[in-house]
Amino acid sequence: MAERWSDLHRRLHQQLLQQSDLLPDGEPLLLAVSGGQDSMALVGLLSDLRRLHHWPLQLWHGNHGWRPEAEQQARELQAWAQEQDLPIAIDHWSTPQADEASARAWRYGQLEALAQRLGCRRVVTGHTASDRSETVLLQLARGSHRRGLTSLRPRRTLSGTIELVRPLLAFCRSDTAQLCQELGLPIWLDPSNSDPRFSRNRVRHEVLPVLEALHPGASTRISQLSERLSQEAEGQAQLEELALASLERSAPQAKRALHRRSFTGLAHSNQRRLLHRWLDVQGISLGNAEQLEQLLHRLKPECGPGQWDLSRGRCLRWDRELIWLEPEGSAASSRKAT
Repeated sequence: MAERWSDLHRRLHQQLLQQSDLLPDGEPLLLAVSGGQDSMALVGLLSDLRRLHHWPLQLWHGNHGWRPEAEQQARELQAWAQEQDLPIAIDHWSTPQADEASARAWRYGQLEALAQRLGCRRVVTGHTASDRSETVLLQLARGSHRRGLTSLRPRRTLSGTIELVRPLLAFCRSDTAQLCQELGLPIWLDPSNSDPRFSRNRVRHEVLPVLEALHPGASTRISQLSERLSQEAEGQAQLEELALASLERSAPQAKRALHRRSFTGLAHSNQRRLLHRWLDVQGISLGNAEQLEQLLHRLKPECGPGQWDLSRGRCLRWDRELIWLEPEGSAASSRKAT
């Protein structure tokens, strides 16, 4: 590719200088490329910035097998990458399933396996502020806990030492469209992105346009709110651990137990936050905010001893003194919560 420079190149370059651990200089990068405008903009930007950051780039494309034209598009993308001297790996889903969660799990599984084979510690995706605002709205509609509003973070652990990195979260979808046009990058459209059967598409095409019409720039501000919540959550986690340490007691029933009266004596908002954190560090999720509120109501001292079945074969039990976790259906469990 010939050397190119635009305002978007400058913005990303400055961001990477300020956050040097996001995509460290010289670090091999594995780029997930769907062929859509966001991922193609990612390829264009990182390819152009290689001369300043010296990354070896490896592209990956996954064919979900959902569309008859997907095979042809994969071949065209591969030919384009080869013209640009960019190595690319193409994977085909042998047992495709028509739901978003399964497709996402397959993609990340393939990316993780390839990253391990290549010895690559950074898997990079083209998620933008627009994607993050859609995620926030969906999580709000589902009644997610506050943590769900920060789920699309700039980086997270994929497995072991491999991280998933999203360097374009400061860009919106109009930015990537503009960049693809300016750089003459090809785009392969996916009709499924307009399929109203997928909830994200409904938000993208029906909800966000209304918000943008009412309050121009809404998508960017929603994404920025998610980022602020994410940053606050990091500091809050440390404070929560200190608070939980003061509430924990040794108990014959479990390795970790909370003093019930001390816990229920806290402000309701702090009970909500600390119980969510205490369960989370033990690998337990309550699912949504409504379930958490129901559980907190059951834990009130006037409700007496009880039990609440959780995920992963665990249950939460409490007597008049302690709250603890134990395997579901254990001998100590005497009755099931309603």
